[in-house]
Amino acid sequence: MEQTEIILRAIGVLTETNAMVRRIAQDEDAGPESTETQLGALVTEVFPRVEVPADAGPAEAGQAVADAYLPATISLVGAFAFLFSELADVHDSGQTDIKTADLLQDLALRMSRADDE
Repeated sequence: MEQTEIILRAIGVLTETNAMVRRIAQDEDAGPESTETQLGALVTEVFPRVEVPADAGPAEAGQAVADAYLPATISLVGAFAFLFSELADVHDSGQTDIKTADLLQDLALRMSRADDE
């Protein structure tokens, strides 16, 4: 999965989370609408399946998992760090007329256009 796609999917996660928090604020009994949220789907797709040889010792098994998961972890954390930075820049600039959902939508459009080029 390319980094741009991971960022776009992270935008979806943040958008879903933002909407869920608003629903819960209005109705305390509200929760996720489905058992598989966008975050769960993203994590499932980003992290590879790791097969550890049956004869591997604990250290070898741990190293195999670490080697497989490190690139995915860096990509996922990088995507959320980028989005946090973008949201923080708007917050720090004192702009109060921009809603989080609108900024996330704008970021998604910009990322989509950049991916098409």
